[in-house]
Amino acid sequence: MARLKVGIIFGGCSEEHSVSVKSAQEVARNLDAEKYEPFYIGITMSGAWKLCDGPDADWESGSCRPAVLSPDRSVRGLLVLEQGRYETISLDIVLPVLHGKLGEDGAIQGLLELSGIPYAGCDVQSSALCMDKSLAYIVARSAGIATPNFWTVTANETIDPDRLTYPVFVKPARSGSSFGVSKVSRKDELLSAVETARQYDSKVLIEEAVVGSEIGCAILGNDLDLIAGEVDRIALSHGFFRIHQENEPESGSENSTAIVPADIPAESRSLVQETAKAVYRALGCRGLSRVDMFLKDDGEVVLNEVNTLPGMTSYSRYPRMMAAAELPLAEVIDRMVSLALTGKIR
Repeated sequence: MARLKVGIIFGGCSEEHSVSVKSAQEVARNLDAEKYEPFYIGITMSGAWKLCDGPDADWESGSCRPAVLSPDRSVRGLLVLEQGRYETISLDIVLPVLHGKLGEDGAIQGLLELSGIPYAGCDVQSSALCMDKSLAYIVARSAGIATPNFWTVTANETIDPDRLTYPVFVKPARSGSSFGVSKVSRKDELLSAVETARQYDSKVLIEEAVVGSEIGCAILGNDLDLIAGEVDRIALSHGFFRIHQENEPESGSENSTAIVPADIPAESRSLVQETAKAVYRALGCRGLSRVDMFLKDDGEVVLNEVNTLPGMTSYSRYPRMMAAAELPLAEVIDRMVSLALTGKIR
């Protein structure tokens, strides 16, 4: 039986470039070589696309060839520059292992839609919606899902510090991980925090701090056919949770530990999983996403954010939650492929 030709796109121009490379490395380690023939497409920080041997840490210095996804549906694959001429490589499916801007915001998904190649994960609309935290909150609220109180500040706007109740979190509205995020406890810290967030996005989100535990839930599937991974809880020793900000994340975080399964009551676990599914459906997600929430002391679940292409590194939360639900990463990849090609979990 012929192997499926799988394009694995990684790297990218966002601040999460290095995380994407590590995610692709873990996907490569767990890809079934008997089922799949991988084609690794790395995107440099400057935006150059290269077909390479694999997502090693020094992949750019290896034997790479310039390559792009063809928007021409008659090709349905790659255009690879070889000795001054472009050759074509057809692809059966693409796994966009990209995080942050141009990876989770609908940009790469739009290119894949033009190309006509099936791809894993959320589509253009849900990717763009989930990337903008303020819009995601508005849609979630309309579906009856609790969110923090929030305000948005655009590039030319100012906000009166006296109108807020502190503490608040200030973050880029359309960015990934914890880049540009600040916790503001006093009003004299607000304007500086807004400027920090503006380094990553012209639109800034200010939200009231929610008192409760940080909880996550991995979701896999489409429509009504959803699998929820085990719930995790982020245990903090101090400060706030800053994903992907560590110097050596493989060695753990200086102030946080992800507890999987979460040490919460069974009824809370079920409520978190059902809320995650409700968020996933309300925002139109498909394929996979990680839904981050808060669990308050009174048992209420409040949405934090949705990651439509969550990290797949050795230390990432999504694969750990799925593994705790007896779905190792190799099987998750198989199911991602099946969902992209048939719309169903196999």
